[in-house]
Amino acid sequence: TFVKVDRFYPSSQICSQCGVRGGPKPLSIREWACKACEAVHDRDVNAAKNIHAAGRAEWLNACGGAVSLLS
Repeated sequence: TFVKVDRFYPSSQICSQCGVRGGPKPLSIREWACKACEAVHDRDVNAAKNIHAAGRAEWLNACGGAVSLLS
C-alpha cells in the first residue's frame, strides 16, 4: 500500500521516541538529543521512523482504525 506523507512534514524535527517537536536544525547537525526524553537520534534514522509512523497513521485513518504517531 502506498501512502503519501506531506512533503513539508517536519520529520527530522520530531523525537521518534516521545513525539516532542524540537524545532529546525541546520543540515550540518547529523545527531541530536531530545530535550524532553534525552533520546539520542541520528537525523536520518529519526526522520525515517517519523515518516513511517505518519504514513502508517494515515493508512490506519483511511481504514477507520485508531491513529497514533508514536508506534
